[in-house]
Amino acid sequence: MADRRPGQFELIARYFAPLAKSFPGAGGLKSDNAFLSADARHDLVVKTDTIVAGVHFLPDERPDRIAAKALRVCLSDLAAGGATPYAYQLSLALPARWTERWLGAFARGLGADQRRYGIVLCGGDTVATPGPLTVTVTAFGRVPRRKGLSRAGAKAGDELWVSGTIGDAALGLLVARGRLANAALEKRYRVPQPRTKLGPRLIGIVHATADVSDGLLADAGHIAEASRLALVVEREQVPLSRAARRVVEGDPSLWTTVLGGGDDYELAMAVPPRRRQALLTAARAAKIKVSPIGIFTTGRGVQLTVAGRGVRTERMGYVHF
Repeated sequence: MADRRPGQFELIARYFAPLAKSFPGAGGLKSDNAFLSADARHDLVVKTDTIVAGVHFLPDERPDRIAAKALRVCLSDLAAGGATPYAYQLSLALPARWTERWLGAFARGLGADQRRYGIVLCGGDTVATPGPLTVTVTAFGRVPRRKGLSRAGAKAGDELWVSGTIGDAALGLLVARGRLANAALEKRYRVPQPRTKLGPRLIGIVHATADVSDGLLADAGHIAEASRLALVVEREQVPLSRAARRVVEGDPSLWTTVLGGGDDYELAMAVPPRRRQALLTAARAAKIKVSPIGIFTTGRGVQLTVAGRGVRTERMGYVHF
């Protein structure tokens, strides 16, 4: 009988967390970000992410969109850490059939996003690979000293809020694969929108944050797990775009995709009730809608409810292994 392979978080906890235990800023590798002292006033928030052709983006994706996705998925984690983008490094593993035309378009995509998000390339590596195109970005952000946000820190009674709308990207992947037809949803999948204007404004307001990359229930659940709490999410409160609502009303089974499909790159936030107005003010300044969708309670696990009644969830989020 074949050995059972560990899941992503079990793998990290078993093999790699012990290697980071002597570095406090690693947080036991339970968060996507690491925190390093920069100067008397700032910490650096550091995030590395890898995207692979055929896994994280479609093999025929435009090079400028690949560049944007590679950078923006890291910027989303910086936002969840409360950080302002600062600099990044790029590692590019190119398959044998790369061309200068492709590489030029890729570089132009990076340049456009550098200007858009106020970040600059500061190093990296470029290699050949016999496998698929692979892009790794390590992004650095700045946050006031010891003020960085993480998944841990939620309190029982905190409300779960999310930015923007949920499920567009996961439904957009179905569009890209020809299973649905909706250009707006497809764009949300191909071109993420990290909430870099909101993240730094959350400092002093929220108790904990996570970016929604693997799926709403999974990533909000990471906050609950890191904070040693349970979480109740009310499905009918989850904000949907008009396009997503039309699709889900036509096929309610797609709620599973909406809640567990991932690639939203929105922010999930644990917010004490007394700070609701402060959050709304911060969101208004960032020009981003935020919505309350659940509550953290004592206990363990994530419970999805519909009209206040608990329901089973078939899919919590994307599973890497």
